[in-house]
Amino acid sequence: MKQLLNTIIAAGMLSAISARPAVGEDVAGVVSADDLNAAVGAPLFQDSATIWDESASDVAKRLQMPQESQTSRQSSFRKYPNSSSRILGARPFSMALYGAGGKSVRLSLVYANKGDFFSANGGGEQHFDKDAVKRGDVREFRKAMDADEKAITSTLTGLLGKARSQSFGEGSTRQTVERWDWKGHAFLLAEESNEYVTLQIEPTASADDGGKVERSLDSSVRDRIRENLQKRDNGDVVVSDLPMVDQGPKGYCVPATFERCMRHVDVPADMYLLAMVGDTGLGGSTSLAELASAVQRDVRRKGRSVKTFSGKVKVSLVARYIDDGIPVIWSMKSTPAFNAIANKRTAARRAVKDWDKWAEQVKKEQRDSRDLSKDTSNAHVSMIIGYNKDTNEIAISDSWGDAYRERWIGEQEADEVSGGSFVVILP
Repeated sequence: MKQLLNTIIAAGMLSAISARPAVGEDVAGVVSADDLNAAVGAPLFQDSATIWDESASDVAKRLQMPQESQTSRQSSFRKYPNSSSRILGARPFSMALYGAGGKSVRLSLVYANKGDFFSANGGGEQHFDKDAVKRGDVREFRKAMDADEKAITSTLTGLLGKARSQSFGEGSTRQTVERWDWKGHAFLLAEESNEYVTLQIEPTASADDGGKVERSLDSSVRDRIRENLQKRDNGDVVVSDLPMVDQGPKGYCVPATFERCMRHVDVPADMYLLAMVGDTGLGGSTSLAELASAVQRDVRRKGRSVKTFSGKVKVSLVARYIDDGIPVIWSMKSTPAFNAIANKRTAARRAVKDWDKWAEQVKKEQRDSRDLSKDTSNAHVSMIIGYNKDTNEIAISDSWGDAYRERWIGEQEADEVSGGSFVVILP
């Protein structure tokens, strides 16, 4: 009886092994969309079409991902899943879907990473409220990275067979990835020591080309961003059509802001890769000067340039860049007092009818303003995207989601919290 049982078990194992695709075998006809969707935990894939054939909004809807950004040329959807979420056997901390020309072009899943793993107690203005990193937390982070990489590899190998290694990306963000293919989709898994575990889902053609992106003509970029400059009846001059990136509850203001400015001039960027390049600390904190220096070569390769400068916050200073459609990356201290003024001023601006009277009000409020301290615990990088010479105000944009896309503050108030350092990415 025991011998018969062993024979039956052995036969079952052989059947299972023979049914699994061999290394290098085309599994497209063997693994169904339902098989992959079960591992994803959402109806992401279809047997009849690739997600690259669909609009980004349709794919995002199936994944329950809210829209993060929409410009005339590109879109993005981002979700920070809760701790119970599992995709391909591991917990994603961030999901981002990118679209261009109305179609999906890339899905990015970021698992254990040095930003989100040590994130703060909330997003937006609350991301400054965080606990100190402990040695035990670092050990747990490394364990989580190892577990995520093994879980994703095991899940994809069980479905699609053994992966193959290849290089992907350009310049400083080039990395070695493990690749699996399924019906026009390339799954690219990367693990960077003490940095992150990521899974990019790309079109196979993009993966075959190593993730290279064609350089846009300099003149077409310059023309486009100038054409999108808004000149409003009240005297506001504002850079528009800027992509938004929501950094979430981690201190990624520098890499998130750089991503926005780089994508604005058609240089591919991702805040997680930029955080690695800029040697961002656990939970956040990136040197503005260090990241500016680190991306110089990559930006130059796409025909753009990086310029750094310092000085006082002046409408006349920022206007020379804003007038060409170029936002200004700005180091500052985003204190509670400063944010309270910016939020109140921005809300009040929506009801203004008499702009001469408004200019006098802003002047008085700035004269009476007190205690905009430069608290280093609120060190931050924002983006100056506009100005109004008549009211002596500047417009700022924070990488905290749509509610912070455009806020207004007085020139004097801005200078009181300024770190005095600026960066622009020139087309």
